[in-house]
Amino acid sequence: MDYLSLINEKIVKRNEITAWVLDWKKNKNSIVFTNGCFDILHYGHIDYLSKARDLGDKLIVGLNSDASVKRLKGEKRPINNQLARAKVLASLFFVDAVVIFEDDTPEDLIKSVIPDILVKGGDYDFNDIVGADFVMARGGLVEIIPFVEGYSSSDILKKL
Repeated sequence: MDYLSLINEKIVKRNEITAWVLDWKKNKNSIVFTNGCFDILHYGHIDYLSKARDLGDKLIVGLNSDASVKRLKGEKRPINNQLARAKVLASLFFVDAVVIFEDDTPEDLIKSVIPDILVKGGDYDFNDIVGADFVMARGGLVEIIPFVEGYSSSDILKKL
């Protein structure tokens, strides 16, 4: 199989991810979940995502849809469309699945995945992490990974 096909296989439809998770959990894999827009992938994202994956056996990335990014970041965003962003994320060897979601928050997706570990970046306060209470109530963990200073998609765009 060619590499692009392998990348495409990691982009999972919302209604299919539960079956993947059940299979992984049956095999005693711990599930890590994070989410974001990942519009312009940079070193800060790589650092963050790789550290998230280090916390468990499988990493699922919830990806905001184009419409969701526009609502959250404004009409000029995203720079890259959701399929392009999904393929870039799926090309990372430490990402096991990418799921595009339409909502402004990943709450419903988190409730479908029921991750063992929910991860967010250092710009989040624990009390503001969507799904944290749900994950912890089921015995899961919530981790905040510090930002790498100087790396932000918004800052990159300001330089242009």
